Amino acid sequence: MVTLSLRKHPRFPSLDIDPQKLLFSLSSFIAAAMTLAIAFCASMPRPWWALLTVYVTAQPMAGAFRPKVLYRLGGIATGAAVTIVLVPNLQNSPELLVLCLAAWTGFCIYLAVLDRTPRAFLFQMAAFSSAVISFPYLDDPGNIFDTTIARVQEMTVAILCVTVVHAVLQPWSATPGIRARAYSFLGHARRWSAEALSNQHTRLEDEHRRGLAADVTELGMIAIHLPFDQRWAPATRRRVMALQQQLANVLPLASAAANRLDLLRSDGGISPALASLLDDISDWLGRSDSRVEEGISLVRRCSRMAEEAETDQTWTGLLTATACIRMAEFLTALTASRRLADRIGMPGRPSARLLSATPFALARDHGVAALAGLATGVAIMIYCAVWILLAWPNGSATAAFAALITCSFAAQDDPAPVIGRYLVATLKTFPLAALYLFVVLPRVDGYEMLMITLAPALLWMGYVQADPKRSPQALPMFSCFIVAMGFLARFQADFALFINTGLAQVGGIVTTLAVTKMFRSASVLWTARRILRANWAELAQLADIRRPFMPDRWTAAAVDRLGQVAARMAIAGPGTDLHAADGLADLRIGRNIIPVRRALAHVPHDTRHRLGAVLSNLTDLYLSQWRRGRAVEASDALRLQIDRAMAGLLALPVDEFRQTALRALVGMRCNLFPLATSPDLGELP
Repeated sequence: MVTLSLRKHPRFPSLDIDPQKLLFSLSSFIAAAMTLAIAFCASMPRPWWALLTVYVTAQPMAGAFRPKVLYRLGGIATGAAVTIVLVPNLQNSPELLVLCLAAWTGFCIYLAVLDRTPRAFLFQMAAFSSAVISFPYLDDPGNIFDTTIARVQEMTVAILCVTVVHAVLQPWSATPGIRARAYSFLGHARRWSAEALSNQHTRLEDEHRRGLAADVTELGMIAIHLPFDQRWAPATRRRVMALQQQLANVLPLASAAANRLDLLRSDGGISPALASLLDDISDWLGRSDSRVEEGISLVRRCSRMAEEAETDQTWTGLLTATACIRMAEFLTALTASRRLADRIGMPGRPSARLLSATPFALARDHGVAALAGLATGVAIMIYCAVWILLAWPNGSATAAFAALITCSFAAQDDPAPVIGRYLVATLKTFPLAALYLFVVLPRVDGYEMLMITLAPALLWMGYVQADPKRSPQALPMFSCFIVAMGFLARFQADFALFINTGLAQVGGIVTTLAVTKMFRSASVLWTARRILRANWAELAQLADIRRPFMPDRWTAAAVDRLGQVAARMAIAGPGTDLHAADGLADLRIGRNIIPVRRALAHVPHDTRHRLGAVLSNLTDLYLSQWRRGRAVEASDALRLQIDRAMAGLLALPVDEFRQTALRALVGMRCNLFPLATSPDLGELP
């Protein structure tokens, strides 16, 4: 990355300026200048609202920005329509009006949290726009139509200006950033795989594997933006989706190989040939200059060793064979991922064998989404009740600011820490707003001087917004600075109005923080348990032979849930029962259930009965975990059923379904009973 280094004095550190971030800030400032010029010329009643919209909608990556613009415009139109329908018809029943607005806002937040794609901005903006248009004018609902049209005009002008400026200047494409993220994800996958396969596991291994699961989910969210980025975006999007699917396979495959290798090491079953192969794989994973061709050669060696080990129908032979097969599969996924990452941003499309027929599935939880929507609706009703009971003149503004903040952070499990930082950033910006309003602006005359005067503050805040680490501070800074200025057609430096506006902002933030702590702060671990229970319920359904067999989307949804749980597990205490639930082991067992169910129609009746007994016991196990809400140890009866099913498969002629089902049963036994003694498959009935 190119930086500009400015050094004031040899004893002071250099100030590095990122040209891309500076260009983004300059682009946003030009859009803001255009917006204010149009607002002043058209005599729009609230130019400050249009200016704030510019910075609320600006995004550093053009490819990520354009789809959100379309959804935001749709959300604004939807929120305005709801406002025009509700307010005039319920103006004589303020309690019912507040109830309807709260219900509408909560419903929109429910849809936004449930969706988890950029389309969620449509629902979020519909909730936000109806709240900020309605609440400040409930005391005078007679002009609500004119007010709504004015707000829509101001926001639309701002969004169109920022879209045009960013499209012309094109701060930077999403594709280079996605390519860099893809290489980062591959680095995470290689590092974690090397740790998992080694005989010296580190304490960071669990954190790295959860980070990889989060990477897989993030890749899917990135791919959604790509159709709006550039001419080769459709091809790039297909490659990102294929890369996501390959990385989703790395997690269960590499961890399954590591699980078998750990059992072999505990029994002293690592042969010299296998040890040499593991050393070569670790060396390939650890070198930054390793070539794809070397990985393909390692895949061939793993496959040959698996074929040799499968001739030995002992437990050690089965463990060696399944370990080699899983290593070959995960190395294949890694080499395919490397090729896909190298071609991101290029024309053409990935091979059909790399891209599954179904898109990567996002796991959705209606309960979590309903909780977020309910909390938002209840919070808005509390704001309005306090405002009406206290008869506070600026209470409507407080309710509007509170609704803005509530809608902005409703998707988070515990928004309280973020809202607390929002409050701190707001308080820090008030002195700057006061300096401009009472010292600088009274000496400014004309639009040109106004923009020159505002440039230092807005460019600085825009630069902060372009920095991912500091961008959460930008929204409260813009909100406090722009709203406190109260940009109108004529300058007004009213100290009482400044204080009341500031109190309204702070009051809205504090009220939101208090309500959030009451309703939402305890929900993080609850959400994690819900996600785990949903995974157990789907595992029970996957194993139940009486239910429809739809395995195509299961792995993707399970990996997505693993990524969702990862961040929540980080805040769980070491003694909590969440750490007893191994989501990755559940993922491996689910992938092993699939070949067993596929083999049912291709084995004799006696063997089919044994496989059915295994699946029935697995269904009971995961239903029990789902009902109790915690991990439960598998019974010895299930272990015996797995051993009998393996013995039955070993007695059959070798074919594809027999081999894959046998490997799956070995995997189930290793995951469910890692400490059990080795079975004597020859003596089982």
